[in-house]
Amino acid sequence: MAIILGIDPGSRITGYGVINAVGQRIEYIASGCIRITEKELPQRLGQVFAGVNEIIETYCPQQFAIEQVFMGKNADSALKLGQARGVAIVAAVQHDLPVSEYAARSVKQAVVGKGSADKAQVQHMVQLLLKLPGKPQEDAADALAIAITHAHTRASLVSNIGLSKFSRGRMR
Repeated sequence: MAIILGIDPGSRITGYGVINAVGQRIEYIASGCIRITEKELPQRLGQVFAGVNEIIETYCPQQFAIEQVFMGKNADSALKLGQARGVAIVAAVQHDLPVSEYAARSVKQAVVGKGSADKAQVQHMVQLLLKLPGKPQEDAADALAIAITHAHTRASLVSNIGLSKFSRGRMR
């Protein structure tokens, strides 16, 4: 059993998703968004940090997975995203959580089966995989998809190398 926190970082909206992975089975626990209200970047980053910290304290995950930064058309946006990602990682590290990182394309491939999937396809597959009554909000769906990808990667690692136990990021 592992409670996994997935984070889709953003400097305006940071999505989060919490699942419980038991072997190949995954169960929904919670999801939502940290909505940033501050205007200045340092205060926005403080809100991301405080929000992720609160989620960690509320759900006590054993694993932390986050989306890697991708370089889009706007370098300034990528830098802000990287900073939001950084403060989320610091919150995880302060709670002694192992951090795993996944490229957006890999997450889409793992959850939808197509690396170029759009947000609606990710929402739909997350809803199906977790048996949710409705589609989660886009950023929350992305965060849940990151957590699902981590759960599947973790389960594959354990079964492929024949480990009897995998906990807190350490293999035994």
